[in-house]
Amino acid sequence: MRTLSQINQEYEEIIHRVTKEPFKSRKLADLMDEMEWTYKVPILRNESWEGQNRSIIALYRKISLSREL
Repeated sequence: MRTLSQINQEYEEIIHRVTKEPFKSRKLADLMDEMEWTYKVPILRNESWEGQNRSIIALYRKISLSREL
């Protein structure tokens, strides 16, 4: 299980080193998949879960907003 810090580090590497789409967005989606599995991020918005896991959901949303859909 990777820490949030390790996932954030990989996010930064993807953002700064991967320049071509759709490769960048695919790598970011893979990070989101890993977070969903590791940290049990709910598919539907769950305010209770989010309130208890603020740092997780903040990173998850940052990754999500960095993708090109």
